[in-house]
Amino acid sequence: MDSFEIQLSDLRGEQREIAQAIGIKAYIELVKLYGGSNIYIAKMDKLFCIKRDAEIIRHFNGENYNSLAKQYGLSERAVRTIVADYMNEMYGSEQTSLW
Repeated sequence: MDSFEIQLSDLRGEQREIAQAIGIKAYIELVKLYGGSNIYIAKMDKLFCIKRDAEIIRHFNGENYNSLAKQYGLSERAVRTIVADYMNEMYGSEQTSLW
């Protein structure tokens, strides 16, 4: 069946709500990528943290943990964890030991 034959009116319940929120074309793509699996959708406050963490990484210069902690209202340890998690994701677990 051609995916363009699917209409919003064909869907029910939560699936219809998702399609209404993101649009039928995006919903079809979501089904193609994740159909049948469980996915996690972040809460809005998590999106704020993702943006904040990206800004911290962008402004990190290798030694400004304390100033970033003050700027973002975090502990220095939290900033170190954000940086270490990023470094681990980018360069692998052996890099984490440097932090």
